Amino acid sequence: MPLPAMTLHHKLPLATLGPLLALLAACIFFSTQNERFLSGGNLSLVLQQVMVVGVIAIGQTLVILTAGIDLSCGMVMALGGIVMSKFATELGLPPALAIACGLGVTALFGLVNGLLVTKVRLPAFIVTLGTMNIAFAITQLYSGSQTVTGLPDALTVLGDTFGIGSTQVGYGTVLMLLLYGLVWFALRETAAGRHVYAVGNNREATRLTGISPDRVLLGVYVLAGLFYGVASLLSVARTGVGDPNAGQTENLDAITAVVLGGTSLFGGRGWIVGSLIGALIVGVFRNGLTLMGVSSIYQILVTGILVILAVATDQLSHRSAR
Repeated sequence: MPLPAMTLHHKLPLATLGPLLALLAACIFFSTQNERFLSGGNLSLVLQQVMVVGVIAIGQTLVILTAGIDLSCGMVMALGGIVMSKFATELGLPPALAIACGLGVTALFGLVNGLLVTKVRLPAFIVTLGTMNIAFAITQLYSGSQTVTGLPDALTVLGDTFGIGSTQVGYGTVLMLLLYGLVWFALRETAAGRHVYAVGNNREATRLTGISPDRVLLGVYVLAGLFYGVASLLSVARTGVGDPNAGQTENLDAITAVVLGGTSLFGGRGWIVGSLIGALIVGVFRNGLTLMGVSSIYQILVTGILVILAVATDQLSHRSAR
């Protein structure tokens, strides 16, 4: 079973060619509409705007590669941010420990999702729909629906920037790119990464080769939770506050990025870098349309059209492969 998964790795860059061409086409179009679009400062801003969704999309990609889905990611991310913020400000914990607690909470939600999917055999859609609402309720109750301010500098340092020439680049952007590189390597070069693809391709066949699908799935959901925790920290760093209303749209944005990037909702097919490209496509469209003065409602409309086209392409590809 691992062998077919490895074969997929060599084909996936071709599958990502479409999203990459779409990204390039969008950049060319918007550069003709506004001369500011291709400036270093604006492109850096796009990366900073997508870094939270981009990191959430890493965890979402891992889940979707196993033919699952995680609707709870945005709300779990918001809860992680509130835990980090309140533990650091109200409980007076050292920032590093507060961050660790936030990561622990998001990983715990991943563990719960994984256990319900693997042990209770509930559909991932239903499980994560339920934990999404649970995370939202806990976030609102624990925060009192109030924004947490006065955060220590250590919680917001990833929102700072450094100069490369005349362009300011965010530390959070660098972290996002490093995480993508790390996960790309793990999925491509390690046995654990190949097992993720194998489970998505054929769970029963994977089991017959001696690989435990439940163990793989449990690990995937816990890892996804950890990535949502990192996204929590990036969200807090970017806004400078713990916002209980964060994460309202990030779950759909992350799924959109993954699908636009070419990862199949049927599992077993996808390339992690494609999810980054998908997040950038959404970010570029929103940024470009904003520079053109287009209303935000049309930006949502365009995003909806893009995701429907991507899913339709995936469906047609899956049918032709059967």
